[in-house]
Amino acid sequence: VQLQASGGGLVQAGGSLRLSCAYSGRTFLSAVMGWFRQAPGKEREFVAAISRDRSSTYYADSVKGRFTISRDNAKSTAYLEMNSLKPEDTAVYYCAARHGGLNYWEKYYPYWGQGTLVTVSS
Repeated sequence: VQLQASGGGLVQAGGSLRLSCAYSGRTFLSAVMGWFRQAPGKEREFVAAISRDRSSTYYADSVKGRFTISRDNAKSTAYLEMNSLKPEDTAVYYCAARHGGLNYWEKYYPYWGQGTLVTVSS
């Protein structure tokens, strides 16, 4: 499995960005997709996850109501729509995949993309 994250950049507080994660390898429909982030000087943390059939999603409390995770199974791509961005959302964002149930624990995701940097200016 290979993951390629894209869509990061510099945005002002209150703005929006959409991250994409292109998946290749094992069947996309068998993968739960997750997004994690790592801010400077901090540990990587869970952001959001979506089930294989899109019926279930998890969000970190810090992004609920502002971020939306989605997936297009025909395009083998997952997305993270980020609205009302805050300076504290500044981080490298990673997409990840696992072949199992929906989960928010980093250690259960064996496949990772390279990360895309999101910088939110105040």
